[in-house]
Amino acid sequence: MMEAPSPLSMQQAIHHQDPTCVMMEAPSPLSMQQAIHHQDPTPDTSPKPSPALKKSFVTSLMEAATLRTPSFKEDTYFISSLKPSEKKALQELKDKLMASQGPDNSMWGIPLLGGDERADVILLKFLRARDFRVADSLHMLLKCLSWRKDFEADNILDEDLGFKELEGVVAYMHSYDREGHPVCYNAYGVFKDKEMYERIFGDDDKLKKFLRWRVQVLERGIQLLHFKPGGVNSIIQVTDLKDMPKRELRVASNHILSLFQDNYPEMVARKIFINVPWYFSVLYSMFSPFLTQRTKSKFVISKEGNVAETLYKFIRPENVPVQYGGLSRPDDVHGGPPKPASEFTVKGGEKVNIQIEGIEAGATIAWDLVVGGWELDYSAEFVPNGEGSYTIAVEKTRSIAANEEAIRNSFTSREAGKMVLLVDNTASRKRKVAAYRYTVRKSASSM
Repeated sequence: MMEAPSPLSMQQAIHHQDPTCVMMEAPSPLSMQQAIHHQDPTPDTSPKPSPALKKSFVTSLMEAATLRTPSFKEDTYFISSLKPSEKKALQELKDKLMASQGPDNSMWGIPLLGGDERADVILLKFLRARDFRVADSLHMLLKCLSWRKDFEADNILDEDLGFKELEGVVAYMHSYDREGHPVCYNAYGVFKDKEMYERIFGDDDKLKKFLRWRVQVLERGIQLLHFKPGGVNSIIQVTDLKDMPKRELRVASNHILSLFQDNYPEMVARKIFINVPWYFSVLYSMFSPFLTQRTKSKFVISKEGNVAETLYKFIRPENVPVQYGGLSRPDDVHGGPPKPASEFTVKGGEKVNIQIEGIEAGATIAWDLVVGGWELDYSAEFVPNGEGSYTIAVEKTRSIAANEEAIRNSFTSREAGKMVLLVDNTASRKRKVAAYRYTVRKSASSM
């Protein structure tokens, strides 16, 4: 135990007062925090690179791949917003589908003919995928209907395909983005292990079974869509390229890409690639001129070290998995909807002091805290209100590695006071995104 330190003179302070209810949500720090830049008192005498050399070749390619393309704007699927030519194409597609197949076709439990507005959403996806060329759209639609029948896609959600070890690791649906889109995560780094690779992809039968499982994961995501004008009608794909064995997965990747392109048109609103190696950026810059503007506008490319910063732009921290710099853990789903987190920024050379005040004697405070890319110092202490009391070091100062997951801890106070969480980024010049949340539960005797 140690005496309470004097207030830090150069830090960002975030205060929370009087947590009187069972669960206190941290208010937005944007309204209360003061951003203070810390200046290194030692003059920097190191030689400065010339402006032309500041950006590496890889960085330039990354920017060319991401900044040049405007963000994708998803269709609303309102008939009233269609151009006259697009309305005409939709009606022609319906007429041709009726003439060739009759009125009994359905997809995802939705009859494609009969006036259901959900059917219009599906048909417009096929039209959009073929630039409203009716003949091409009909050909694609009929092939998809045939494939779904042969593949028995409508029954796939009820199957146990025996890939429990891949659930939540290789491909899985996890929460939603800021606009309500379901998010599908893909990470194939586990297949760098040869034994794992042989067990899953060792022969054609195993590959077919894996492809079926991968379709099953996507079908789970599609069950979460509205298929309604103005609703959520597509998912977000997050693909982790870290340790992905390119050559070994080439066949499986091509099969997956072909299946999804042919049978799930316009189902992905945004494709986010994280932990992108330098060569991926080079390849993308080479192939980018051959991609349509619409396709490029869906891509977001993030190099290693920028995962949390990239994902936070689209997904709230409490919905981002802990392995990607978020606060969401697999066992959290049993506790109901995730508790909202407050987001803040840790500037280079800055300390952030989060003070949670008004904690009563006997109360228990629990908190989650994460900083994207960490590589800084962290500590937690409880400061009692009473004169002569000593500050309690709940968590001693320690350095947090770049790949460490979010901190989760709790503390029960014996006397009234405040909890102080300290993030020290003074050894770095890099700006980092961060998030935290907390709850305070009173003791049973005080309720």
